[in-house]
Amino acid sequence: MMVSKETDEDFLFLAEDEPEIAGPEQTLGEWHLLIVDDDEEIHTVTKLALSDLTVMGKHLVFHHAYSGKAAVQFLRQHPHTALVLLDVVMESDDAGLKVVQQIREELGMDEIRIVLRTGQPGYAPEESVIKEYDINDYKTKTELTRSKLVTSIIASLRSYQQIRTINQSRRGLQKIINAGANLLEQHSLHEFSEGVVTQISSLIGLHAEGVLCAQIEDDGSASDNIYVLGAAGHYAPYIKCQLDRLDNPRIVAQITKCLRTRQHLFTDLDTVLYLGNDTHSAAVYIETNRPIEELDRQLIEVFLSNISIGYENVTLFQQLKHAAYIDPLTKTPNRNEFIQILQDTRRYEAAGNVAVLIDIDHFSDVNDGLGQDVGNELLIAVTFRLIEHFGVTCQLGRIGADVFGLVGPQTELTPERLQAAFAEPFHASEHALQVNATFGFCRLTDTAEQGLTILKHVYIALNKAKKHLGQNFQYYQAEMEDEMAERLAMLRMLRQDFAQDKLQLWYQPQVSLNGLQVVGMEALLRWPQGPGQFVSPAVFIPLAEYSGLIVEIGDWVLAQACLQIKQLAKQGFDNLRIAVNVSMPQFRHAGFVQSVIDCVNYYQINPQLLELEITESVVMDEPKIVIDALQKLKNFGIKVAIDDFGIGFSSLSYLQQLPLDRIKVDRAFIRDIDKAAGEVLAETIISLGKRLNLSTIAEGVETKAQEQAVLAMGCDEVQGFMYAKPMPPAELLLFLQQQKK
Repeated sequence: MMVSKETDEDFLFLAEDEPEIAGPEQTLGEWHLLIVDDDEEIHTVTKLALSDLTVMGKHLVFHHAYSGKAAVQFLRQHPHTALVLLDVVMESDDAGLKVVQQIREELGMDEIRIVLRTGQPGYAPEESVIKEYDINDYKTKTELTRSKLVTSIIASLRSYQQIRTINQSRRGLQKIINAGANLLEQHSLHEFSEGVVTQISSLIGLHAEGVLCAQIEDDGSASDNIYVLGAAGHYAPYIKCQLDRLDNPRIVAQITKCLRTRQHLFTDLDTVLYLGNDTHSAAVYIETNRPIEELDRQLIEVFLSNISIGYENVTLFQQLKHAAYIDPLTKTPNRNEFIQILQDTRRYEAAGNVAVLIDIDHFSDVNDGLGQDVGNELLIAVTFRLIEHFGVTCQLGRIGADVFGLVGPQTELTPERLQAAFAEPFHASEHALQVNATFGFCRLTDTAEQGLTILKHVYIALNKAKKHLGQNFQYYQAEMEDEMAERLAMLRMLRQDFAQDKLQLWYQPQVSLNGLQVVGMEALLRWPQGPGQFVSPAVFIPLAEYSGLIVEIGDWVLAQACLQIKQLAKQGFDNLRIAVNVSMPQFRHAGFVQSVIDCVNYYQINPQLLELEITESVVMDEPKIVIDALQKLKNFGIKVAIDDFGIGFSSLSYLQQLPLDRIKVDRAFIRDIDKAAGEVLAETIISLGKRLNLSTIAEGVETKAQEQAVLAMGCDEVQGFMYAKPMPPAELLLFLQQQKK
């Protein structure tokens, strides 16, 4: 509809009671107003009347719609419109009221203010409609002078601002509650920091672009101690880097100032927020390019207060995590963290990469001889050397006391390059220590995906290398694990069968060459696996020694031997000795000497009928322990023999110190006794025994020629299949009885 000219003039120019509107000279924003009317002239005069108006420092921006449908469509696309000047009567008598209903119900816009206008003085909406749909004002166009229009506009915009502030506060508080809950769930300091920058951006209605969080590591005196903990936008690539890497002097200066003063900084370009306490300090830099509004500042204050305790807890958690995953001495990943590194590398970069374990040879000698402090300095020196050689392309960790791990490209981690890293001495304290190492390799394409399994495979290769005499490195192969699994299965079966008393002790007679009479027996352990089937002692004895089970088995063998001596004495064979083999783990075991003496006393046998056989390798392993133990046993009356003499090429000086009664000539020399070299060695050993006033016994004699040869050399006793095979106790007794006849 159209209004009269007179009405237009009144609307435009009547100024009675017009208030004086004062506003700041500089506007900081704008109010968006939508004029909805089907009369184009109303749009023009309304805009002209209000064109110079500023409200709370903001000027008005006018938008236009000429129907109710167009108004709704505009508001759907522009939800931040502050005020609608809405004609009631347009397409229909209640078109404006239908628009109001759609604004409130369909669009859900509860903040926008609505002023209804009508050119028909006799038409007025019902009071209930005005209340129900939250209409700010209702005027006829004839009564709406400029001053009254301005007053209505100002009141409506103030109302809009108040409602918006309340809603923003409510939404901001909800964001703070949600943000705090989310952040407190984060344990990683980096994840927490990224969450902080994201949540602050959300609070103030900014995108996360150009936001970062940094923490000061030491005292805040220099920017080198500031690290980027979390970032978003184009600063994201700098997470975990020093702040200087940003190459942005303003950011460095602002963050440094914030950390030094422990205060927030607000400027027209950026905002820097302080977070933390006396122990843990952080700064959040926000690249805003505009001032932060007071309401947003308040929200940020509440948010920071809400998460400050969470930040401290996360930092403490990070320190605990650091202690759990970082080796305190070398500051490199420990075993737990290295396992994760192996798993991640295997999962994402397996091709071309290899894992290596480095075991420092005889490291305990450094600790024992020079002290633990020097040992620690050596470990640090090795760490620096490995980082120097491989730190650019490989990841290093300390896996055990003297074991390091590396994972990286196969082209870098080669046996030659690793050996070269250990070529020069390491400086520890005032010492220059030449250190050797053993290496176990595993190509990541040859192993499983689980980090713990990868580490196990590298250890298998390392252990294989430590047992290999020819070279100090080995690459993992699947059959190695099969061998290991087989050994472990056999060890479990050995434990089980020993516990069930399935092991047997057999005896092989030893014969005097003077008259060919039985003078004793050697006790030999047998592990039956079925009728007539036995596991070779060469297979299961090393397993028992490796596992420590040999100590229990050794005690059982000694008891069985002593019992056999007693039973033979009852049958009239009271002068036959029994020789029992003793291993190094038994000597190392506390109370070994006393346990032997107690066993002899328990069975009440003549100690001279019990003979302990040791090998050269046992003597050379721990000479002092062995010599001291044997001396005590010899003083008690127990006999001592050295087995396999000449095989280990040991020092003859130990031979003089050992309290020996007998030397056994190894079967290897007897087998080659018809050859010049074998004859010379056998004769030399027998001659040496005689010069030391020791009895000599040759084992493995199987032919008459061998017997004649050792007899001619002056050997005292023999043992071998030519005389008797090993036999169980019942057969031994029958054999002895037949010999006696």
